[in-house]
Amino acid sequence: MTVLRTEELAPRMRRVVLGGPAFDEYLASHLPATDTYVKLVFPSQDGDVLRTYTVRWVDPQARELAIDFVTHGTEGLAGPWAAAARPGDTLRFRGPGGAYRPDPTADHHLFVGDESALPAIGASVAALESGAAATAFIEVDGPEHEIDLPTSGDLTLVWLHRDGDAPGSTRLLDDAVRAWPWPQGRVQAFVHGESALLKTVRPYLMDGRVDRKDISVSAYWRCGETEEGFRAWKKQQQDAVIRPAAPR
Repeated sequence: MTVLRTEELAPRMRRVVLGGPAFDEYLASHLPATDTYVKLVFPSQDGDVLRTYTVRWVDPQARELAIDFVTHGTEGLAGPWAAAARPGDTLRFRGPGGAYRPDPTADHHLFVGDESALPAIGASVAALESGAAATAFIEVDGPEHEIDLPTSGDLTLVWLHRDGDAPGSTRLLDDAVRAWPWPQGRVQAFVHGESALLKTVRPYLMDGRVDRKDISVSAYWRCGETEEGFRAWKKQQQDAVIRPAAPR
């Protein structure tokens, strides 16, 4: 698809709006999930390199879609591409995929994540029905990294600031969720971000607080790992889950 325009959302978050003739091809496969993702394709000497990103929103009338990128200077592939993107540039991707969407029958919606999960959380709160009760805990560097998250839901939005600490500990998110007065009724939870959330927030929620079918948990990155290292680690985790136990 073709870059139509870019928007600076925060000091290290940039939105790229795409369109063009290929929009119709994408729309034919678009999913109702709010964590809809695509695989961005970046050519390299060793073949195509893929990066997974959330589709922030789709506007069928304007024939546009948006992808939000966290940028880290010259690190990685997708971030530098987004930082340099200009109208007329092209971006190839595969997909889409995704499954999660806020269930209107849930009594409360809980969202937990860092900057990497902001596009998916933003898309999810935007899909909440009018008055739907929701709470979001989002970790960012500081106040200047907070962005607007429009919603018709009754959303309590809690920004957690690292204030100079390195990203990736998940301590702020874990402490905030554990200190949160648990609401009455059925809670649906969306927990995405650094891989440590799988060992901190997830077990707390699954200890009788949230039914397994009502929790969406995914690691988007792993502290200290490159994208390729993270993908290898994630595959190991998936293989460990599906590998049958050895006979005793």
